[in-house]
Amino acid sequence: MPSLDNGAYLERYDRSLMGVYGHPKAVLTRGEGCYVWDADGKRYLDLLAGIAVNALGHGHPAVVGALTRQCASLIHVSNFFATAPQIELAERLVSVAGAPSGSAVFFANSGTEAIEAAIKLSRRTGRTGLIAARDAFHGRTTGALALTHKPAYREPFEPLIGSVTRIPLNDKAALRAAVSRDVAALFLEPIQGEAGVVAADPAFLRLARELTTACGTLLIIDEVQTGVGRTGTWFAFQQAGITPDAITVAKGLGGGVPIGALVTFGPSVSGLLTAGQHGTTFGGNPLAAAVGLAVLDTIEADDLLAHVTSVGNHLVGSVAALGHPLIRGVRGAGLLRAVTLSADVAALVADRALSAGFIVNAPTPDVLRLAPPLVITNAQIDSFVSALPTLLAGLDRAP
Repeated sequence: MPSLDNGAYLERYDRSLMGVYGHPKAVLTRGEGCYVWDADGKRYLDLLAGIAVNALGHGHPAVVGALTRQCASLIHVSNFFATAPQIELAERLVSVAGAPSGSAVFFANSGTEAIEAAIKLSRRTGRTGLIAARDAFHGRTTGALALTHKPAYREPFEPLIGSVTRIPLNDKAALRAAVSRDVAALFLEPIQGEAGVVAADPAFLRLARELTTACGTLLIIDEVQTGVGRTGTWFAFQQAGITPDAITVAKGLGGGVPIGALVTFGPSVSGLLTAGQHGTTFGGNPLAAAVGLAVLDTIEADDLLAHVTSVGNHLVGSVAALGHPLIRGVRGAGLLRAVTLSADVAALVADRALSAGFIVNAPTPDVLRLAPPLVITNAQIDSFVSALPTLLAGLDRAP
């Protein structure tokens, strides 16, 4: 039976899947390392990694080996029972997060589910008020959606949970005014990926820790996109020198296998959710947990935290060396980066990049976001940077 091409698959896609993602640009059929191929046989350098998910790239032996071994042993048992991978991954997460004795982990299946667990955790303080940053993205389930800023995401589903105050990121005066003893939790992303890779200042995060501690408010750091080595440390909050009350983790943790986690810091926070107050059927299943362990082991064994920092710095220097008039610069940390443009042409550039064999995305009109596999090389980065002048050609005259 002959294989189908992109066009044939996409016709079937339009007939059978809900249109919540619009019309896909291609059908991907396989991947290896930092490359993927579509149904027409075209190769792409994957500079997005499934939106910061495929931490070790595609087909990494550690991920394949963990999946194969665990599939042959035990895939799912429900949370009536514990499994060794579940316990070992929880212990490892607490360790790499630098969490104190008495910390704990709740496993979910995605980042938005980890946020939902964090919201329920905050309700156990007896308070209901929440604070989130403007332009934040915390997920699309109804609880997480209440924290997400973008009106186009929220408004069709309102009313959502109330008592959410939104403050500008890095506005210390607004932060001081918002945090009070009526607030259950302050949710912050160390870097707002969906807003165009906009970082929270370390001083702002430190003030957030100071104010929430004084008011008995939980400080919950959303590390779904920034965690698991993405920014050059295990978690981005560690670069600010703070200890949060909880973090949410997902994306890169499973290397492509769905998993999420809420990590609570210390016994007083970890004890807020008790037996029967939260749960999930699939969360922490041995298959996902085994892969999570393999991802963490590989990051450590291959010294990928240092590699991420080095390649990220190389990207910044290479783009700066172009001196292109349409490029303002590169921001972000590690391998969560934004190439910022001086015109609102990012979507067009992303389309041109795809045609040229590079996968990037445009979260805002003037930003190209790059979140490649943590194993990407300088040479692969250079192939994209070398293509940028062609991708930008003529756009200084674009409307």
